[in-house]
Amino acid sequence: MILLRLVPQETHIGFMRLRRMTLPLSAALAVLSIALFFVVGLNFGIDFKGGSLIEVQTKESPANIVDLRNRIGTLGLGDVQIQEFGAPDEVLIRVVEQEGGELAQQAVIAKVRAELGDSVEYRRVEIVGPTVSAELARSGTIAVLVAIFAILVYIWFRFEWQYAIGAVVATVHDVVLTIGLFAVLQLDFNLSSIAAILTIVGYSLNDTVVVYDRIRENTRRFRKMPFADLLDLSVNQTLSRTIMTSLTTLLALFALYLFGGEVIRSFVFAMIWGVLVGTYSSIYIAAPVLLYLGANRDGGAASKAAAAAEGT
Repeated sequence: MILLRLVPQETHIGFMRLRRMTLPLSAALAVLSIALFFVVGLNFGIDFKGGSLIEVQTKESPANIVDLRNRIGTLGLGDVQIQEFGAPDEVLIRVVEQEGGELAQQAVIAKVRAELGDSVEYRRVEIVGPTVSAELARSGTIAVLVAIFAILVYIWFRFEWQYAIGAVVATVHDVVLTIGLFAVLQLDFNLSSIAAILTIVGYSLNDTVVVYDRIRENTRRFRKMPFADLLDLSVNQTLSRTIMTSLTTLLALFALYLFGGEVIRSFVFAMIWGVLVGTYSSIYIAAPVLLYLGANRDGGAASKAAAAAEGT
């Protein structure tokens, strides 16, 4: 049986030769992303800005979400989210907060009622204030920071502190560049975006750990090899796995982006970007950082114990 190979079995690409270009480029992009975050800001969605919430039940089952989205979209209300809620004929409509205070929110509800008329039955009408939105923003930020700290502790115990710093630098790089993408394209930033960032953190960490594990194995096998060459060898050995994993993930994400609908499009777009930068950072950020931090060639305590066992 002929196996599919997108990458030759043995590659000899000198990834570390490019570190003097990739590291400054990544640092510049990270600084630019931070600057865009403070200067331009994020386009916060309903989850973080507040707004009006209307729960309706349609007279047809299932509800025609596309028709509702088209009708309400002509009202010029800004960010509007429409999704099924519970039964197939129950729909949740969320409209972003308008300028003008509570009177403006009441006007939004009146416009939606006028557009939909008697074609739906109104179950619930609420106005979500900015206090709840601020709590969501704080909780989302804490979730991302806790995830990064957990990564630091996990990698530190499994490998060495240099590996932990490298993994955190690569992960923070991916998160910052993703936030920069949201800022420059003014994509809707909501709770789904927080979920996308946490998913990117997990994907990037998984790819980094695979590369780090091969580096640790090779430090025991090639003790006299220059460390830069050892890093190149390790990355080349995991290159086929990295590319295959990234491509299969991207195939699924592109299918969701094209056919998944408007509701999850910003989430999927962030995931596509995260897979690309996560693959890049595991090669050009996580590995070169070990070179500059002077990772222990003995591979740490766990590697020493393994080497002793092999010797026995």
